[in-house]
Amino acid sequence: MTQTLPLEAIETAGRDELATLQLERLKWSLNHAYENSPVYRRKFDEARVHPSQLQSLADLARFPFTTKQDLRDSYPFGMFAVPQERIARIHASSGTTGKPTVVGYTARDIDTWANLVARSVRAAGARPGDKVHVSYGYGLFTGGLGAHYGAERAGLTVIPFGGGQTEKQVQLIQDFRPDIIMVTPSYMLAIADEMERQGMDPASCSLRLGIFGAEPWTNEMRAVIEKRVGIAALDIYGLSEVMGPGVAAECAETRDGPTIWEDHFYPEIVDPETGEVLPDGEFGELVFTSLTKEALPVIRYRTRDLTRLLPGTARTMRRMEKVTGRSDDMLIIRGVNLFPTQIEELLLRQHTLAPYYQIVLTKDGPLDVMTLNVEPCPESAPDGAALEIARKALAHDIKALIGVTAIVEVLEVNGIERSVGKARRVIDKRPK
Repeated sequence: MTQTLPLEAIETAGRDELATLQLERLKWSLNHAYENSPVYRRKFDEARVHPSQLQSLADLARFPFTTKQDLRDSYPFGMFAVPQERIARIHASSGTTGKPTVVGYTARDIDTWANLVARSVRAAGARPGDKVHVSYGYGLFTGGLGAHYGAERAGLTVIPFGGGQTEKQVQLIQDFRPDIIMVTPSYMLAIADEMERQGMDPASCSLRLGIFGAEPWTNEMRAVIEKRVGIAALDIYGLSEVMGPGVAAECAETRDGPTIWEDHFYPEIVDPETGEVLPDGEFGELVFTSLTKEALPVIRYRTRDLTRLLPGTARTMRRMEKVTGRSDDMLIIRGVNLFPTQIEELLLRQHTLAPYYQIVLTKDGPLDVMTLNVEPCPESAPDGAALEIARKALAHDIKALIGVTAIVEVLEVNGIERSVGKARRVIDKRPK
C-alpha cells in the first residue's frame, strides 16, 4: 500500500526549514499562553522565566512542565486562553481516576485538528472515496469526532457508528462493506470474535486497513490482528490534552512507528524521574508543546507515554517509537517493575490462548500477589492438556523474562469482559 495523494510541502521540508517554523510558532505559543492564561502566567512567573527568553528551540527546557493535575486543578475552564465566546467545542476525559480533564477548541483549532487527522489517514493509505467505519466512542471522548471530522476532510465516506452494539457493528460491516476501520485494537478483536460467532471469516470481510489508537498495543498484537482480519494495521497517536487523535501517525510506506506532525507539536523526551531532556534515541517520557493551539495551549505537557524519538523515514519529521507503556501504567510487584504490554507480548506466544487478559492484584499479608486471567482460543477450549501446557509455559515465561511470579488462571471462552473502548487490563484490589 502506498501513498496515493500528494504530500503537504511541510511533510518533506528540510529540517532547517522545519526548525525555523517551529521556533516562530513556539514563540507565539509561549506568548499566547503567558498573556492569556492565568495558570501559565503564574507557572512561568514562579519558574522565573518569560517567553522573551526563548531564543532557540533548546531554550524550551527552561520552562516548567504541564501535567494532568494542572488541568484538574483548574477544572473546568481555568486553563483556557481565549474568551468563552470563542470556544467552539468542549471535550473531556472520562475522569475515572479523578476529576475529568477538560479541553476546549476554537473554530480554528477544530479546523487544524481535522486537517491533521486527514493527514494521518492519508499517511496510513486511505484514499478519497474509501468508506471508513468509525468505532471510536463519540461524545466527550475525542476519538470518535476527531476521526470523523478528519476522515471527512480527507474525502472519505464516514460511517459514524461509535462504540458498543458489537453484533450490529458486524452486520453493518458486512452490509456497508467499508474499506477502513478506526477503533481501539482491543475492540477490533471483539469485533473479530463476533464475526466468527456469526459464522464469518474475519479475513474475508471488506476491510483492508485498520487505523488503531487510544491504548498501548504491541507489534505482536499488530501481527495477530493483521493475520486474523486480513488487513494492514497502522498506528495513530494522540491524547485529548494535546489535541486528540492525529498528533502523530504511522505511514503506510514504512510502518515503523508514528511520524509526529512537528509543524504543530514540538516533542521532547525527558527522564521520567528527573525531568532532564534526553537526546534523540534515548528512551523516556514523551513531552509535547503545542505550536498552534488557541483555546488550550499546552507547554511541555507530560504525556506519561514512554517511547523514544527517532529520525524521520517516510517524512522528514521525526518518528516516535510505538508506545507500548505509560509511566502511570507501570506496576510494582514485589519490587519488580512491570508493564501490562509485557504480559501481552508473552501471552501472544501461546497460540492455544486468546489475546485477552486481565491482571488482578491482591495481597497475601505484606506480599503482592498477581493473578493473570486468560482464556482459551475457542478451537482449543476442549483440549485441557494443551491448555495446561500453555498455562505453565506462560507462567514460566513471566517469571523467567519479567521476574514476577504469576498465578495463571485459564477461564472459559469469553470469560474476560470485552471493552467497547480502552481495555481494562488491571484490577488492583490491594489495600491503599
